[in-house]
Amino acid sequence: MKISYNWLQKYFEAKLPEPEIVADGIIFHAFEIEEMEKIGDDTIFEIKILPDRAHDCLSHWGIAKEVSVIFNLKMKMLAPLPRQGLDKGDLEIEVKDNHCRRYMGQIIRGVKISPSPAWLALALTSIGQKSINNVVDATNYVMFDLGNPIHAFDLDKLASPKIIVGPALAKENFTLLDGKDVVLDEKMLTIRDEKEALVVAGVKGGKKAEVNELTSNIMIEVANFVPVTVRKAAQKLGIFTESAKRFENEISPTLAPLAMEAITRLILEVAGGEAGELVDVYQGQEISKNIQFTRNYLNNLLGLEIPPAAIDDILHRFNYNFKLEGETYQVEISPLRLDLTGPHDLAEEIGRIYGYEKIIPTLPQADFHRQASLVWSQINLAKAYLSSQGFSEVMNYTFANKGEVEIMASASDKNFLRTNLIDGLKKSFELNKLNAPLFGQSEIKIFEIGTVFASGQETLMVGTAHKKEIKELALADFIKSLPVDFISSLSQGLTTQKYFKPWSVYPFMTRDIAVWLPIEEKAESLKQILKEEGTNLLIKEPTLFDSFSKDGRTSYAYRLVFQSYDKTLTDEEINPIMEKINQKISAHGWQVR
Repeated sequence: MKISYNWLQKYFEAKLPEPEIVADGIIFHAFEIEEMEKIGDDTIFEIKILPDRAHDCLSHWGIAKEVSVIFNLKMKMLAPLPRQGLDKGDLEIEVKDNHCRRYMGQIIRGVKISPSPAWLALALTSIGQKSINNVVDATNYVMFDLGNPIHAFDLDKLASPKIIVGPALAKENFTLLDGKDVVLDEKMLTIRDEKEALVVAGVKGGKKAEVNELTSNIMIEVANFVPVTVRKAAQKLGIFTESAKRFENEISPTLAPLAMEAITRLILEVAGGEAGELVDVYQGQEISKNIQFTRNYLNNLLGLEIPPAAIDDILHRFNYNFKLEGETYQVEISPLRLDLTGPHDLAEEIGRIYGYEKIIPTLPQADFHRQASLVWSQINLAKAYLSSQGFSEVMNYTFANKGEVEIMASASDKNFLRTNLIDGLKKSFELNKLNAPLFGQSEIKIFEIGTVFASGQETLMVGTAHKKEIKELALADFIKSLPVDFISSLSQGLTTQKYFKPWSVYPFMTRDIAVWLPIEEKAESLKQILKEEGTNLLIKEPTLFDSFSKDGRTSYAYRLVFQSYDKTLTDEEINPIMEKINQKISAHGWQVR
């Protein structure tokens, strides 16, 4: 959203920090700023508002509140609007559909339609909006100011001063404000008079009750609609407006009175007239939420140690009513903040203002003693057996072009979960058969172990493909089907490892060492020294990669692989290990080449 620096300034008595400083504050504590542009004496920020904050920050007021908290600046409080004389109470609003959560109507009589004053036109054009006339501009200004869309009707063009909120008629023809004709359906919510539709609710107004230079009496609409209703109507009609963007991301119904107060005040200022009857159809209640958290919970979640005074200060900046009962904070949340639902949300609020840069990055300690599961053991047993029989493992897509469970996918041929392994194995078998000469293979033997989704359940299967035979079995059944002596000897080696040992995420280091031994000495003697002196950083058995005999001696060359689970190793750590190995070798009277 485009946000004007000068527009933000109107919310503060004190001078805002320079635009660059404001931008840095927003970037490090709230939102990404995609662009900054200097326009005259103003600066326009293009701020990327994420969906979780669209309900309260697609507005200058919302961003001003963020700036207030970030820079600890007090915001202005607007004085309430003095109510003028009421009309005779002829405005009637009937809400026939529960997809309208609140509808407020305000009549203003005797307005004078004219070009907007310079400040109003400039404010809108600075954020890329076209100035139309003083009343329409006022509705747009308040929407970009507070975040609640507003619509103005020419009261005298209505069939009567009665507004009906309800579904469109089947195949109802409707002419939009821009002159485009569309066809509505019964699933679209409309604002109507007693004869026809006036507005596609939350999306766009119609031509019939358009405000123009001849208008003198208007009705202002400030409403709240169920987000999905607006989104579906906008998508079906192909109409994407600033109004629809706000409604489809949801707005609190409690924002409507603030928007009505602001639009009434502004129209009286720029177009004159007299405010008449205000009708508010609202079945909901303004219930504040209460969220509890402790300082320990906050610090453990964030990985910080935030002082109590800092927590109190940040909560005060947000204007949250709160109290501390023992170790527990009780925080009252405004119904305008739809995104705050639990203590984790308040932890984020406090953490981002306190400063995520204060978090000291540390890697979590891995648990290397996790009990190995039966399934993991069975999978390894199956893999070891099949590998011993000359099979190579393949891994195919879990997604398929048909199945019982449909999913949302980017590719139309992969929008189901697979029901078997056989279909994928057939393709893999044919592909590998074509490439057999490249691998130097005379036959193709492949297997796959994976989950299939059929008959309302998930099953771990083993599939094999060899020659023309492609088959699959449930993992447990496959294990039961294996030659018994082989399983016994194979599983004995697998089950002795009671715990799964993960691999290290740090790079390994290698060292090669070649040693002359008397010809009668076995290589195993040297290997044992290497293992004993290699410390726990030696992650695998020393590998013999070269040997030859000469003059009554044999040279054995081993490769050592070192790796840490905690850090990246350096030469300064490996060199002393190699030195101890050399000393031990020399003590045996052997010679390092």
